[in-house]
Amino acid sequence: TLGTQTDYRDGEAQTDPYSPEYVVPSGSVPELLTLATLTWGRGLPAGLVEVEMIERAREKRAWEATLPAMDNASHIAKRKKMMEDMERKEWAFREQEIEKLQEVRLEVLKKLLQRREENQNELDAKRLDDHWQNHQKAKEEKIKKIQHDCALMLRKLIAKRKNVMGKLERRDIIREYTDFASQTYAPLSRIGYFPDNHSERYVVKNFYLNTFAGLCELEASLPDSVTQVDIKAPKPKCTTTKTGFVKRSARLEVELAQVHQ
Repeated sequence: TLGTQTDYRDGEAQTDPYSPEYVVPSGSVPELLTLATLTWGRGLPAGLVEVEMIERAREKRAWEATLPAMDNASHIAKRKKMMEDMERKEWAFREQEIEKLQEVRLEVLKKLLQRREENQNELDAKRLDDHWQNHQKAKEEKIKKIQHDCALMLRKLIAKRKNVMGKLERRDIIREYTDFASQTYAPLSRIGYFPDNHSERYVVKNFYLNTFAGLCELEASLPDSVTQVDIKAPKPKCTTTKTGFVKRSARLEVELAQVHQ
């Protein structure tokens, strides 16, 4: 019913599986000792590759038990032939393993090349998109400039079309003053007129507002009701009726005052 809390994680406390000490009887070669090279994380727990390796080791031990003794020349030749055959099989098996490793490496290389090609394609597509966007912006700006120039030229042509024959026209003062968009009311700066120049002449200059003497004269001309405020005290409200009773509104005001207090 009690719990404990440690300062270490379970992963930090894990160790390799325990391998107890062993004693090998004389004259015996346990098969388990042939797997002493396999350790935890390197072959253990055993997979398909380790099982195939164990099976090949068993087949080789069974083959070694079938080798003839080296007591005469015929047995030696037979033993040599069997060893050469086994050596060819081992080389063939080693070649197959090398081919498998090469195939695996080739697949990995293909995936890396494919990934690099995809990244390069994405980068090229992004560059093309940016290049296209820049061209679109330049195109839009050029179109705007062309439209602006076209409108400007059209206005010039319309102005020239009004006087095709180039005849001299007298100034129509009445038409200029009736048209509020004419040069009289809205002169253009390109003909040498700048409306911001000498703007102080439009400021209102008044003797009564800009000088102290004018302010005193203006104040003296005003009536007394403007400078001297006449406050009249309000009349008290009548809270009783003609017959001497207190009005309902007065009673409500008294009650409200009590509630407020």
